[in-house]
Amino acid sequence: MTPQRDFSLEGKVALVTGGSRGLGREIVLGFAHAGADVVIASRNLDSCEKIAAEVRERTGRRALALQCHVGDWDSLPGALAKTLDEFGRLDILVNNAGLSPLYDSLESVTEALFDKVIDVNLKGAFRLSAIVGAHMRDGDGGSIINVSSVAAERPTPVELPYAAAKAGLNIITKGFAQAYGPKVRVNAIMAGPFLTDVSRHWNMEKAAKNLERYPLRRAGSPEEIVGAALFLASPMSSYTTGTILAVDGGRTSIG
Repeated sequence: MTPQRDFSLEGKVALVTGGSRGLGREIVLGFAHAGADVVIASRNLDSCEKIAAEVRERTGRRALALQCHVGDWDSLPGALAKTLDEFGRLDILVNNAGLSPLYDSLESVTEALFDKVIDVNLKGAFRLSAIVGAHMRDGDGGSIINVSSVAAERPTPVELPYAAAKAGLNIITKGFAQAYGPKVRVNAIMAGPFLTDVSRHWNMEKAAKNLERYPLRRAGSPEEIVGAALFLASPMSSYTTGTILAVDGGRTSIG
């Protein structure tokens, strides 16, 4: 293999949910630098437009801003339709949209909060994977990447609905890999703590103590997700599917 060629995404189109900030933004920019045209999807259209303009300016690639609420089951076929109308193809789907609202205690978790967490983190990824995966299977194939969390394997009481949703995301990754192979590869990145905008809400003193146990002794920078995403999106992972790839500073290697 020649790495420069095989990591290239020239001629590919990628749709990234939650693509306007955090890890999603870095994946969008990384894919565009690798040659892909990109669809940036999130609930905030203005934020998507800003990243789309940044993509065009920095990489010269085509970029579509798409207002999309992944928790709205019936609207998701429209996201695929708009992508195909604009680009005529879709080769890579990244299910990155997610949220983990704070709550005072487990008994204070409302049904509305629980349902919202499941809708965005799990149900939307299931629906998009089903419709996009079927399109890829019936066409030229493709790659689906789910952005999961180490909370799926190392849950804590302060994020339990989120952890449950991400555990479900890991499971459907394996199921969709079976359903849509061999033409569609489906994998997940199980992300550890990253210094995105969400980290502003952390108790940094407590976080620093926790990170001392990690083999790498630190949280990740958002751009450090790109290598894993590019690997799973590109031909370099042509024999990789149904895999949960931990990018977590070593968190899952410890108890």
